[in-house]
Amino acid sequence: MTHPPAAPPSPEPAALPPCAMCGATLRVRDPAVGEEHCAECGLVVTGTELVAPAPFVRDAPGADGSGSGRGIGPFVGPGGTARRALGSTLSGHRDGQGRPLGWARRYEFQHLRRVMQRQTARAADGPLDRSQARLAIVQGGQRLGLPPVVVTEAERLFREAAVHGLFRGRNLPSCVGAVLYAACRTYAIPRTLGEVAKVLATRRAEVGRAFKVIHHGLSLAAPTVGARSFLSRYAEELALSARVRSHVETMLEEALNDPEVSGLPAHGLVAALIYIAADRGGEHRSRAQIARVSAVTEVTLRSTSRLLEALQGRNRSRPQRP
Repeated sequence: MTHPPAAPPSPEPAALPPCAMCGATLRVRDPAVGEEHCAECGLVVTGTELVAPAPFVRDAPGADGSGSGRGIGPFVGPGGTARRALGSTLSGHRDGQGRPLGWARRYEFQHLRRVMQRQTARAADGPLDRSQARLAIVQGGQRLGLPPVVVTEAERLFREAAVHGLFRGRNLPSCVGAVLYAACRTYAIPRTLGEVAKVLATRRAEVGRAFKVIHHGLSLAAPTVGARSFLSRYAEELALSARVRSHVETMLEEALNDPEVSGLPAHGLVAALIYIAADRGGEHRSRAQIARVSAVTEVTLRSTSRLLEALQGRNRSRPQRP
């Protein structure tokens, strides 16, 4: 009895090329529009090429004047790309046909090249492009653990403040710390003036004065960061349980309604409540641990915790109204 020949094994599907943006190989195809995009970052791809329409040109023949004039692609914050340059290449030694230039023409082209580089650096990204502020802002954001959108906002604030001349006469670390602190408050990121000043190796008072200057000079809408934001951050760094965190939230609600603690800073108040709640809940954290996480001194933590315990004892002993 003869058996039919076995079917040849099906060829394995070819591996997809990695995404040009994130390096992922997963693809998602949309049959409605006939597009295939990366499952991780969302870039539209056809094979390995990015699909993006040509940018809108307002003065092009047949244009109806609609549209934004921008192409499609991933967001790139200011400072994320290299400096833009003109299309001309000024070598300064030979002309377009390869013939050597005389000394007068060489001097003229050298002068034109210097002017082009200077004007391009000014017009590309503003005054921030030619200073050390961008590097200091990026390094400070990395040390503080800030997301890219906050760093981009800090760069924008620095550029606007420099254009208005608000940083005249101030050192660079205090100016960078001021814009980083302002960006953190804009996006409700729990960072204190002391933490920002420590990262940038400057004094807290200088950062505070620079922040007041840009706050009034640019009319910033930078609300204060709430105590609950600090609570979420400190509880995560100290590995507190949900029970202790709930206890801290309850005590925080009572403390915020007490007028005697209205002048305490939010991060110091939360640190003291965490110390009290963790000690009562059996998850003791030393003052040194909490002080290191919350950027307050152990003396301040001890005095604040004693004040809160005294207020809680007074409230318990006060007779309840019928």
